[in-house]
Amino acid sequence: MNRIIPIAIVAVIAAAGAGFWFSQSNGEAHAEQTQIQSSGSSSDDAAMADTSGVIEMVMGSDDAPVTIIEYASFTCPHCATFHEGVLKPLKADYVETGKVKFIFRDVYFDRFGLWASMVARCAGPEKFFGMADLLMKGQSEWTRAGDPVAIAGELRKVGRLAGIEDEKLQACMQDEDKAKSLVAWYEKNVAKDDISGTPSLIIDGEKHSNMSYADLKKLIDDKLAQ
Repeated sequence: MNRIIPIAIVAVIAAAGAGFWFSQSNGEAHAEQTQIQSSGSSSDDAAMADTSGVIEMVMGSDDAPVTIIEYASFTCPHCATFHEGVLKPLKADYVETGKVKFIFRDVYFDRFGLWASMVARCAGPEKFFGMADLLMKGQSEWTRAGDPVAIAGELRKVGRLAGIEDEKLQACMQDEDKAKSLVAWYEKNVAKDDISGTPSLIIDGEKHSNMSYADLKKLIDDKLAQ
């Protein structure tokens, strides 16, 4: 395990730590999830933040018979693998065919994951999943760009690829109130659903750990057959 580090609640400059602390997997082959460790108490900033403006990112029909919530971080390697190997065929086979409603919920291991989320959300819900594709696909590059300034620069490049202007990107990444709201929203979600690692799935109210597409497909087909 890497050392435990606090997430920053300010979008560009690390400031006060939020209530949850995190440790990331060291990348060994047997590790299938990135683990979350709680400090046991929420920060005052997060507890007081207004989360009413945070938008739930959703793909698929509201009338879909199966609902899947994924808890994921843009800096979690296992989430990037899930995004490419599981979410992509899931979208084609079940989301776009009206069988599954898919919800993405952010998890923040560090300030870089928070920045990435704020960039992904900058262009609005319509472009969020396209931005998420770019961030997950390029994760190994932008997360290793160097110091925080270099990483922020790489995230801006991703935003520009999606057509977001520099002025808007800067405003999104420096929105401290939004950062606090996202952290508070995240803390409430992981506490409510008892999330301990990423990626984690809530499928029709039942919690599941990371799994292969074959296993997920079987689980969904069983539910659809009921």
